[in-house]
Amino acid sequence: METTNKLKDIKEVLDFLYAEFPQCFKQKDGIKPLKVGIFKDIAARIEGSEKVSKTQVRQALRKYTSSWRYLEAVINNEFRVDLDGNDAEKVEQEHVEHAQKALEESRAKMAKRKKPQRPRQDGRGERRRDGDTKSYKSRGENKHRHGNKNAKVNAKPEQQQRRSSGKVEPLPANEVKVNNKVKVKLGQALVNATITEVNKDEVHVELVTGMQVKTKAESLFIL
Repeated sequence: METTNKLKDIKEVLDFLYAEFPQCFKQKDGIKPLKVGIFKDIAARIEGSEKVSKTQVRQALRKYTSSWRYLEAVINNEFRVDLDGNDAEKVEQEHVEHAQKALEESRAKMAKRKKPQRPRQDGRGERRRDGDTKSYKSRGENKHRHGNKNAKVNAKPEQQQRRSSGKVEPLPANEVKVNNKVKVKLGQALVNATITEVNKDEVHVELVTGMQVKTKAESLFIL
């Protein structure tokens, strides 16, 4: 009797998608934005499969749609594609702008990690070697300035909270339904999304870029 080995990691699941849907998923060249709701289409096609689960597909989609190549594809292509490689809906300008922002932030983080940092010890050592009243005074002034700066930073979230009040409203519990359009909080940003699955306290949404995200109901807001 033939036995089927369960796929173990995201790379294997991505390889499965490349092989199963070659007109839709590309490793490098020819990447195009995925049709909105592509997860449901995949789930229907792999129903009953013993190799891959829906959870694994969702994780693989998250990785696929967060890559630089995919974000560039959202920016540079007019249409999305379905599982068979056919043109689906047009890529909306809002989706392009979101992809541009995500790409810029990802590249900035990468550049920051690669940039060597100067050790702070050198600056402190120079001040200690001066040994005069001016250097002590400078430290006192710096401390005073930093103190004011910290006070401003600490006050900033409250100011942001006041500014944001009234602009967005939490999504009512009775509106946490599949296919509803919402805003989801990711870090400090609110991103447009569509609810794809509700599982008790967990809610799965699809972002405008096609990325699948798992979140909580309290992170959802009225669109």
